[in-house]
Amino acid sequence: MSFASLKKQSSLGSLTAKLVKEVEKTNSANKGDERLWKPEVDKAGNGYAVIRFLPAPDGEDLPWVKLFSHAFQGPGGWYIENSLTTIGKQDPIGELNRELWNTGNESDKETVRKQKRKLSFYANIYVVKDPANPQNEGQVFLYKFGKKIFDKIMDAMQPEYEDETPINPFDFWQGANFKLKLAKVAGYWNYDKSEFAAPSALLDDDDALEAIWNKEYSLAELVSPDQFKSYDDLKKRLDYVLGNKKAQAVVAQETEYDNYAPTEQKRVSEEDALRKLEQQIVESNKNTSSSSSSEEEEDDALNYFSKLAEM
Repeated sequence: MSFASLKKQSSLGSLTAKLVKEVEKTNSANKGDERLWKPEVDKAGNGYAVIRFLPAPDGEDLPWVKLFSHAFQGPGGWYIENSLTTIGKQDPIGELNRELWNTGNESDKETVRKQKRKLSFYANIYVVKDPANPQNEGQVFLYKFGKKIFDKIMDAMQPEYEDETPINPFDFWQGANFKLKLAKVAGYWNYDKSEFAAPSALLDDDDALEAIWNKEYSLAELVSPDQFKSYDDLKKRLDYVLGNKKAQAVVAQETEYDNYAPTEQKRVSEEDALRKLEQQIVESNKNTSSSSSSEEEEDDALNYFSKLAEM
């Protein structure tokens, strides 16, 4: 384009229009997955919203799914990938971590701790109140959350004390709204003050509840095998991030890594408990279905780092 053309565009305002369009396209691309809801915080770093966890989508057994992922930086960039262990398969990071842990070197163990997998949960929610974004109220979204909130769900379903009545937070009629209270403590997001309200029906209109249920997103699709990269692709990315010129030998056999630290031992016991609870819910759903069959009837940061990893 010539300088004269540039001047002509300026006088006509066409360049400004093009720039505006590009900004709009960029902003749209940066919105990420519009199915996902996230709480927003104010200038003081506090956030508040009221949400309702929803029952399992039609045709699915559980009202949540769990997903393991890795996010760490190496000499070659960022490694931000979902872990194949989510779907019960071998993952190159797990194999590498076992090998590193068994060297006995404290520096290798520290590397393992930095590279260990992270657990996230996904569930459908109905936004009851969102002061920061009122337009979200009355809408169905996917919500990604961590162990802290999942523990609160578990506590509601299996209370510790005799005088506490168990509730199913995912139930339309006998569940409870979740008051999400977010604050920044020592540089980290803290959900300690979040709590469930008293049990109550989400709405008094069953037709409206059914409409909400029909708007839910599939959770099974999030952890479907086709949503994960292959072992070989993950290994190539891992080698690149770690600066390896040659692929390291794969350590296939199980080692003492599986019980290498109290935190990991705790994780295993939690997973066992989670599987047991999931089975209970599946069985409960089956029983409810059979008994009522005659009637009509559960880190901004990662998004940013993901873009870095693709560069």
